[in-house]
Amino acid sequence: MNYNPFSLKGKVILVTGASSGIGRSIAIECAKLGAQLIITARNKERLTNTFNNLEGSEHQIILADISTDEEIAALCENLPQLDGVVHVAGIVKPKPFQFLNRQELELIMNINFYGPVLITNILLRKKLLKKYSSLVFISSISGTLCSYIGGSAYSASKSALQGILKGIALELAPKNIRVNSIVPGMIDTDILKESSVADETLIEDSKLYPLGRYGKPQDVAFATIYLLSDASNWVTGSNILLDGGYTLK
Repeated sequence: MNYNPFSLKGKVILVTGASSGIGRSIAIECAKLGAQLIITARNKERLTNTFNNLEGSEHQIILADISTDEEIAALCENLPQLDGVVHVAGIVKPKPFQFLNRQELELIMNINFYGPVLITNILLRKKLLKKYSSLVFISSISGTLCSYIGGSAYSASKSALQGILKGIALELAPKNIRVNSIVPGMIDTDILKESSVADETLIEDSKLYPLGRYGKPQDVAFATIYLLSDASNWVTGSNILLDGGYTLK
């Protein structure tokens, strides 16, 4: 008998932002452990690439832009009952605070905060979350434990997410629905490779992490699997810090 408390076999899990980076890795690793995935994002080509790398069958793609109420509603109209939801979709738009305007703030808040919160709200109203289901929000050390120059808007969106998560966790505990977050430091994704920051600068910055490197998407995926699995049945309202020791200093 192969005992595995981290198995996701038979669980139906929605992953937003699954077209690249952390979301893509979470979807791929969850499928390896037997989950049936429903993956969503805005980019059809990249989302299809993720889909083609999922082990198993019966997975599903739903294209959606969670920055709009209409597409959030359409997404939730096409969902079955769920055992887990992983809110990954998010954007980073670095800009000094003094140059921010309402439109830019609203864009970041719509995707990073309102999107996951409103999806969760609709799932509850439509009774699409099964008993003992698990909600996982991908947060950040930025805004919850620290910030960075040009990151005030992003930090605000993530700290808001942490605040509302506590209330959701309390309200859903009687329903045996668990609500947790993962709080990563810098993760080495394609966003870094496509940025204008020099490789030498990134290498030097990664040395600020006591474990000597940035995180990998798989690091976040494995922590997410723990929160989705029965191994974390007594965990709710928690924030798993995943930062390679960065905030120890």
